[in-house]
Amino acid sequence: MADDLSAVARFLYEAGTLKNTARTGWWMAGVKQPESVAEHSWRTSLIASVIAKLEGADPARAAFLAVWHDTQETRTGDVNHLGKKYAPAGDPQAVTADQTAGMPDVLASAILELVAEYEAKDSPEAVCARDADKLECMLQGIEYKAQGYENAQRWIDNSRARLTTETGQRLADELLGQGPLDWLRNALGEKA
Repeated sequence: MADDLSAVARFLYEAGTLKNTARTGWWMAGVKQPESVAEHSWRTSLIASVIAKLEGADPARAAFLAVWHDTQETRTGDVNHLGKKYAPAGDPQAVTADQTAGMPDVLASAILELVAEYEAKDSPEAVCARDADKLECMLQGIEYKAQGYENAQRWIDNSRARLTTETGQRLADELLGQGPLDWLRNALGEKA
C-alpha cells in the first residue's frame, strides 16, 4: 500500500477535538457543561442504525452517515441555530473537502460522498440519519430536563416537530413516555 496516510493521521487527531467541543445551544437552556459533539455523534449513529433497520433501510449506511455528520465542526465549532443567523457555519461539503485534502483518493472520495448524501437528504439512509440527529437532540433534552434544566423543553419540542420517519416519530413518543432511569428500574426488575 503506497498511499501516504499522513493526512489521515492528522485528521484522526483533528477528529479527537470533537470530544472537547461543546454543543453550544445547550448553554441557552442553562446547561453549564453540555455534551460534546463526539458524544452527540456517537448516540446519533446508534439511533440512526435503529431507525434505518426499522424503516427497511441499510442500518450500517445510516450509522456511517451519522458518524460523519458533524465532523466539520472541528473547523467551524458548533454553531447553534441563533449563531447561524449572524455567522453561518461553513458549507459542510467545502469543509470536508479541506479536511480530506491529501488523503488517499479512495478514502477522500468516500467521505465526500457521505457528507454530500447526508446534506442532500435524498437517500433513505440519509433521512434516517437526519432523524436520528433530531431524535438524539430530543433525547438529550429529556435528560437535561430531568436534571432540572426546565428550559430544555424548547429543544424537546422543536426536535420532536422536525422528525419525518414513522419510526422516528413513534420512538419519540416512547421516549417522551419514559424517564431517563426507567431502563435501570426495568433491568433491576423494579416497578416504575
